[in-house]
Amino acid sequence: MKLLCAALFSLGLTACAAPGVEQYRAEQPALDLKTYLNGTLDAWGMFQGRSGEVKKRFHVRIEARWDGDTGVLDEHFQWSDGTTSRRVWTLKRQPDGTYRGTADDVVGEALGELSGNALRWRYVLELPVDGKTYHVDFDDWMFLMDDKVMLNRSYMSKWGVRLGEVTLTFVKR
Repeated sequence: MKLLCAALFSLGLTACAAPGVEQYRAEQPALDLKTYLNGTLDAWGMFQGRSGEVKKRFHVRIEARWDGDTGVLDEHFQWSDGTTSRRVWTLKRQPDGTYRGTADDVVGEALGELSGNALRWRYVLELPVDGKTYHVDFDDWMFLMDDKVMLNRSYMSKWGVRLGEVTLTFVKR
């Protein structure tokens, strides 16, 4: 029992030590969501399970537009198994510079922190798997590489247990 408590305490300390987005504040080019996420973008990605095996690949076309501090991202997915899906995000810039976002399959609100070339985006997604729906935690890290390319790595977990990762490359047209 003492060993279990020590392990849980250690795990808790490790979670608190996760890097914050502010460490990227000096990185260039600086990411401005209203500029980069505007117009048409294409993204290619893959989902890898816990073992690292690629489970699914996809392409997503994004139509993005802003009206003041509110943005809409209309995402159209084409999956490697031939299926399609759609997600429409509504993003709102907050007075403190953070972002909040909603979509039909997001539980509550997504929270976004921006600094330098990086965006950290955290949310809970309703993920359908084999006829059931699971609430899965996403921790997205996006990094602007230049005015056309942004890389994204998402960590998926449930109850703190890592389920897999999603890797994406965004290309602005």
